[in-house]
Amino acid sequence: MPRKGMRTIFFKPSPSDSAVRPATSMRGGDPFADTLMAERIASAESLIEKWAVDSEPSPSSSTSRYAGAAYLFREGRHEAELYLSSVKDLHSAMLHCIGEDSNSGVITRAHELLQIAVRRLSKEFHQILSSHLPYPDHAESVSSRSSQTSNLSSVSDFESESEDELPTKQSAAEPVMQEEERVPNAVVSDLKAIADCMIDCGYGKECIEVYKIVRKSVVDEELYHLGFERPIDPWKMQKMDWEVLKVKVTSWLSAAKPAVQTLFYGEKILCDQVFIAASASFRESVFSHVAHDAALALFGFAEGAAKAIKRSPERIFHLLDLYQAVANLWPDINSIFSSTVTSAVRSHAINSLIKLGEAVRVTLGNFESAMQKDSSKQSAVPSGGIHPLTRYVMSYLALLADYGGVLTDILADWPVGGSPKHRGFPGSYFAGCDSAASVTAGDSNASAIFAWLVLVLLCKLDVKAERYKDVALSYLFLANNLQYVVDKVARSNLRHLLGEHWVEKHESKVKLYASNYERMGWSKVFSLLADLTVKISSGQAKESLRKFNAALEEVQAKQAGWTMPDQKLRDEIASSLAEKLVPAYRRLYDSCPRGDSVVKFAPDDLDNYLAGMLRAAGAGGGSASVWTAASRSSSHWPSPVGQGKGGSLRKARAGRV
Repeated sequence: MPRKGMRTIFFKPSPSDSAVRPATSMRGGDPFADTLMAERIASAESLIEKWAVDSEPSPSSSTSRYAGAAYLFREGRHEAELYLSSVKDLHSAMLHCIGEDSNSGVITRAHELLQIAVRRLSKEFHQILSSHLPYPDHAESVSSRSSQTSNLSSVSDFESESEDELPTKQSAAEPVMQEEERVPNAVVSDLKAIADCMIDCGYGKECIEVYKIVRKSVVDEELYHLGFERPIDPWKMQKMDWEVLKVKVTSWLSAAKPAVQTLFYGEKILCDQVFIAASASFRESVFSHVAHDAALALFGFAEGAAKAIKRSPERIFHLLDLYQAVANLWPDINSIFSSTVTSAVRSHAINSLIKLGEAVRVTLGNFESAMQKDSSKQSAVPSGGIHPLTRYVMSYLALLADYGGVLTDILADWPVGGSPKHRGFPGSYFAGCDSAASVTAGDSNASAIFAWLVLVLLCKLDVKAERYKDVALSYLFLANNLQYVVDKVARSNLRHLLGEHWVEKHESKVKLYASNYERMGWSKVFSLLADLTVKISSGQAKESLRKFNAALEEVQAKQAGWTMPDQKLRDEIASSLAEKLVPAYRRLYDSCPRGDSVVKFAPDDLDNYLAGMLRAAGAGGGSASVWTAASRSSSHWPSPVGQGKGGSLRKARAGRV
């Protein structure tokens, strides 16, 4: 149905009514105005009628030179230029006739032609907007660019505006976007030319409605192609099976960056370029209508996922991935959705960070609690090898350390130990952590919390070591497990969080545990070679050698099932034993008759014998491989049955030196 008048917020008519009505009360007309209008109608009528929406040239027609050309702006630049020029001339003549004694029939015909032209332009506008416009594909720093493009040379190819109509100054806070970073200028020029023509002719409202509907649909479609389906009810998310929710989280993580840095950014740039002549507030309003709902749904998903993901330790990485994605995109979000009308998008993004951060802290607290509740009555590894708890916790913390930067933000105000009741722990329990001194000042709180979690593990290992009946085996257990902890720290980002001093301190403690193992496990062998400084007879030497061999075989038999999985630790212990035993054995060997049956190996062979014995222990009779396999999955987390009899962590840690 034809619309009467030229209703638009962009059109400011003369003091007479903005709606053009036939001058039925006039008997005559202004000859000059009538002549002008007749000329403009004659000039525009043929072209406008030719491209009338209701009588488009048939694609199958062979008589029309426009055969196959369903759209004006596909036919050629010259044809489109003439069309827009004719429409503007027609409208200009109509404005001139307002208030004049012009022939009503002439104005009515002009108005009819104008509406025919607007329908064509609306269709052209719709078609171009519906196409897959290429967005900038290198928006690596949206926040460093301005969304305002008022000085772009995107003026229509079909216009020649005067210099005083073009912006002449660019705000220092709004850097110019480079030519190659824009949607192709020809496409923007077409859209801008159509929009400007419709707006100038009084059909701005119709133009804006077409733009909003089409681009909103494009945004929804592009989000779907990126893998993000909406809407998703937060309540339904909480009821989802974890495997289903995990797939949706993975899809969201893949979609978030291109959605913000390409889709929303591209839509904002397109809107700013097409409606460059309008005010900034108007452009923001149009952009908000296009992208607001989609952006709210995008960040609403992250907020909903924070509530839906269960707080089990292994799921913390999905929470951290979501947090990191939103945090990395925040500068872009803050720039793209900077206006008042899009403030809800910023609020949703911030709320998602808050909720995700809270979820991470709760999950870390649950992880610590699981360690605290791990039963100290659980049997330690029979071979003295690496405990499954050690493998699981250190693998978990090493993965967490890869999120050090994110966790620094999340844990900035979180109390060490996860709750106020642990704040009373003496600073000495954090000794060795480079950042421990700055914990009270609130700096590197994440480092102190990592140090605390490792400390909780070591305390649990101390309690488990007490379950061994053989003291030497308990020290070997501590040496093996602490060596594993130190290696994990040294070979991961934990080293940056805990610091070099922490590594050095705990390496020294590994040596102390290894020394205690030697002292307690080899004491009988050492005692038989303790006092060989005086010269002894061959008979005494033979008897001492016989006892030494028996003690060595006893140690070998007793420690046959023990394990030393770390080669470096094995070599260090073998070297230490050789330094203590070989010189004394050599003196005993020199005192025995050559060829006597009691002499089983020469002094030079004792070193190799000790190394071979410990290498056999390194295999652990298969124990090490069993425990390694048992710790490959988080499903092997030791059952948190209870605290056991070990007392507090402080007492357990302090009691084992």
